[in-house]
Amino acid sequence: MPDFWKHCGYHLLSRDSAGRLVVTDDFLRAYLTRPELALVPESCANERSLHEALMEEPRREVSEREIEAIADEDARENYRVFLRFRSRLLAAPTLEACYLAIFGEADVSVPLLFVRQLTQVILRNILRGTADALQARAAELFFRPQKIHLQEGRAMAADLETVQLHATTGGFGSLGELLVQSRTPVRTIELDVLTEETASVYWDRDERFDTVLPLGPSQPGSLALARVMEHWIEHFHGVRVKIRPLARIEDDRWTWHVGLDAEASGILNDLYQGREVAVERLERLICLFKLVFENPADMLAPVAGRPVYLGLAMDVNQVLRMKPQNLLVNLPLARRV
Repeated sequence: MPDFWKHCGYHLLSRDSAGRLVVTDDFLRAYLTRPELALVPESCANERSLHEALMEEPRREVSEREIEAIADEDARENYRVFLRFRSRLLAAPTLEACYLAIFGEADVSVPLLFVRQLTQVILRNILRGTADALQARAAELFFRPQKIHLQEGRAMAADLETVQLHATTGGFGSLGELLVQSRTPVRTIELDVLTEETASVYWDRDERFDTVLPLGPSQPGSLALARVMEHWIEHFHGVRVKIRPLARIEDDRWTWHVGLDAEASGILNDLYQGREVAVERLERLICLFKLVFENPADMLAPVAGRPVYLGLAMDVNQVLRMKPQNLLVNLPLARRV
């Protein structure tokens, strides 16, 4: 099987008997090598001492006095943020349990950076047995915002950060930024559109985030995304569902829906309530799905046997920011893990 997303930390973790991820010392050490915590020439002696102690013993207790002894204010705050997150990781039996606990709170206080890292490494575990490059690319929607371009009835999803980088620098770093500022032409970005025939190119560039995923009722990207969502739900909740893309919702007994982002939640809520929705707002709804539980007994009794409709939408700037946690906290489950 392809070994992808090698830098997400997956290989630093262990798995329990249920296949869920368990924190290791090496996984914690990886956070200490990130730019926010890595030592720099300006690091003071106290910061160096704390960093070395944590590299030696990543689970050791750290007192506020040790934090206050660090000269740089930003470094002090970065350590506090990391240590709060470390406490969450160590308090939970698995990364999956930590993830669910984060979204079980009314006010999510964990930085988005950490949430996205958790999402990616959990997905890497879920997809560990896949050879389907389209599923790996579709999984990127769970943790990386996408810039959407509408083309001939399809929504073409490209990585937002990659698009912005090339818009600013043309792919040439600081030199490219100077060229853009001086209006000097630079090389345009070339992003390959993945299809069933070309998807294998993804494996050689899986961490470059420079491929385009076509989304729509009959597009391979939506089919792959449906499979990833099925795996995501089963991994966390142990229930099997079938998800398929839709062109529209035609159901007089529409009972339950889940928006997979803030924009889609608002649109689906208004449609469900029978409110008029402006055409330009409806056009932002780029994907619809129908979810069916294989075992209706896994659902809340009042809605057992009924389909759940899912929606994915871009905002006014044509950016898609998926919230995969909505699939875990908003489904009509009879029992929650």
